[in-house]
Parts: sequence; C-alpha cells; structure tokens
Amino acid sequence: MLDIKVLRNDTETVKKKVAQRGLEPVLIDDILQLDKERRALIAETEELKSRRNKVSQEIAVKKKNKEDAEDVIKEMRDVGERIKEIDERLNTIQSDYHDKMSRIPNLIHDDVPEGKDDSENVEIRRTGEPRSFDFEPKAHWDILEDLELADFDRAAKVSGARFVYHTGDGARLERALMNFMLDVHNKNGYREMMTPQIVRAEAMYATGQLPKFGEDLFKIEDEEMYTIPTSEVTLTNFHKDETLAADQVPVKFTAQTACFRSEAGSAGRDTRGLIRLHQFNKVEMVRLERPEDSWAALEEMTEHAENILNLLDIPHRTVLLCTGDIGFGSSKTYDVEVWLPSYNDYKEISSISNMTDFQARRGNIKFKRDKDSRPELLHTLNGSGLAVGRTMAALLENYQNEDGSVTVPEVLQPYMGGQEKLERL
Repeated sequence: MLDIKVLRNDTETVKKKVAQRGLEPVLIDDILQLDKERRALIAETEELKSRRNKVSQEIAVKKKNKEDAEDVIKEMRDVGERIKEIDERLNTIQSDYHDKMSRIPNLIHDDVPEGKDDSENVEIRRTGEPRSFDFEPKAHWDILEDLELADFDRAAKVSGARFVYHTGDGARLERALMNFMLDVHNKNGYREMMTPQIVRAEAMYATGQLPKFGEDLFKIEDEEMYTIPTSEVTLTNFHKDETLAADQVPVKFTAQTACFRSEAGSAGRDTRGLIRLHQFNKVEMVRLERPEDSWAALEEMTEHAENILNLLDIPHRTVLLCTGDIGFGSSKTYDVEVWLPSYNDYKEISSISNMTDFQARRGNIKFKRDKDSRPELLHTLNGSGLAVGRTMAALLENYQNEDGSVTVPEVLQPYMGGQEKLERL
C-alpha cells in the first residue's frame, strides 16, 4: 500500500507511474476525494466532541446551581446526533478508501523500462550456452515417463489435472534439489525456516495477494484462510506488527514449502509436465532491509538465485521486467530464466523483487535505528531460490543422454547417495 502523503503531495507522479503499468489513473482522484472528505469529517467530529465535553461540564454546573439547562441539553442532543451521522459516514468512507487504496500498485522504480508485456523485458546478462545435441532430445515430460520418475495420470485420478506424483528416483531428485538449494542459501547467510502452509486472510493482504488476486488462491471452504501460493507470505509476515531493533536488521530467511496456485486465466498454457502445476515445491528467499540498503540487496539476491543454476551448470539468463510485466507489489523485478530445449527458449524459474515499503506498510513491519528514534517502515524483498519442479525439468532436459539416461550433476550427487545417473530400472 502506498503512503497517502505521496498521493497528496506528488499526485501527477503517482498517476504517471500507475499509467505506465497500463492502468487508468482515475482511481487516484477518487481516493484523494475520499481522503479530503474523510479529513474534513474527522476535523468536524473532533470539534463537536470537544464542544460536547466542554458543555457537559457547564450543564453539570448549571444543575448543581439549580439553573435551567434545557436549551443546552437540547443542543447537545443535536450534537450527539450529528456525531452519530458523521461516524456512520466515516465508516462508509473508510471502507471505500481502504478498498481503493488496496488496489493501487506499488510505484515503479525509475530504472524499470517501459513496455506493454514480457516481450519488452530487457535482457541483462546470459550465462552458459544451450547444448547442441547430436540426437533428438526429449521433453522433460517424456523423460519423466520413460524413467518412471513421475506419474501424472494417477495424480489426476486422485487430485485432478495439474498435479503430480514424484516416484522413485524422481522423488529422490526433488528432495535432493530442495536440500541442495537450502544448503547453498544457508551458506549465504539466510536463516532456514519451516513455515505454516495455511494462513489467515490478513497475511495474504499484507503481502498483496488480497484483495486483487483472490481468484488465483485456494481458499479453505467456510474459513477466511488460504493455502499459500509461496512462502513469501509466511516469511514476510513473520515480523508482522513488530518493530525490530537496529541490530535485528537485516533479516534474511529461506524456506522450502509446497505452493498452491489455481492458475486462473492460464488455461491451455504449459499443460504438460512440471512447468505449471496447481501444487509445486519452491525454495524461497525473503529479506527485510533498511530502505537505503534494499537496492543493493536486490542485486545480491538475484546473484544468489543465479548461483544455484551456475552450480548446476544449466544455461540461463536474467531479464529486467518492463512496466507491463512487473508484479502488482513490486517496484523493480529481475526474472532468472532457465534454458529448456523442449521450448527452444528460456523459461522463468525465479522472480526477485524489491517491494520497497509497500508490503511493510500493509503488514506494519518497522524498525528503529536506535532506541530514541521513531519507527520506520522496512523494505521487503523476495525471490525464488528456486522453483524446484522447473529446476528438475531443466536438469532432465539439459543433462539427458542418447541412451535415455540422465546424468546427475556433480554437485547433486552427494544428495543422491553418490548416484551418477538416472536410468530406467
């Protein structure tokens, strides 16, 4: 959520940045009108309440002196009715104001390039060369079936489309990738966490999934609770409604969880394999930083995501998202994209974003520079480190052999009990 003072004092800049996302800035005018009316009503009711308190004392004195106080009493009844009217109007305004403010996206950083969609994202760097095969390479979904590493049909029977059973060496590889990623992030100073995977609505609101993206979530029937789409939600909310001391900042978290997404609006996209599932595993990085340190932290987190693919020796590239592709709560985002031979293209495997104080304002996450200073909002950052299923897909496709086997990257072999290849039994 944005600071209302920014909307009041720099209205045109806010409108411009909202328009850069392809959104109509008319909502800003609606909010400012509600804010103006709200402040006027608050000032009026405070004045009336002050008047009522003062006159109440006068009435008490008149009654004590056996003087006629009926006119003043009637005036106070009128004042009370007006205060009631104002309170009712304020409740309506406050609800409308809060709803509209919740739908304004974060302000885009000046470095973000303008563009209408992902075709206008800007490539920053590319690492590794796509492999040239001297045989016809298979897609990862065929490799999974041939080596009996996964079962989509039985998952569909149990849970429906876009679910998967990882089986045998497939389950082992999934677990190896998760442990490998967590170990790397631990070495980079992230504190490992195991988090809840069901949260209250207010946690989703704090990180920006609600109210705008409710259709993308799985809600528990008859409960105001949701399964998490990412552990960004649980990790960011760990310090919700807290003020951290100076020596507690920065905060660096990592966690592996299942993630649940309805994939609303994605019908027909990536329907085969591991790329777009309703449930998938992901290792997440989250940081809480002082505002002046958050942009350097964004660059470092991006390097940490890239490093996983560097260690696995899988070709990838990093792109800066344009104004038409960046997420609702982000001020600046890098996507790390991995090479998938089956697509003959790069596919997003991590998004690393600086949310500035957007989430912290919603979640009331603050810090104090010293014991005498006023609390300030922290900046929150998040990024995948990495999406495990997509990493498995990339590994299978890039490390496949002509005989149908898949070589296990050297850095993963200790996590696989020394196993060097995945082969059909």
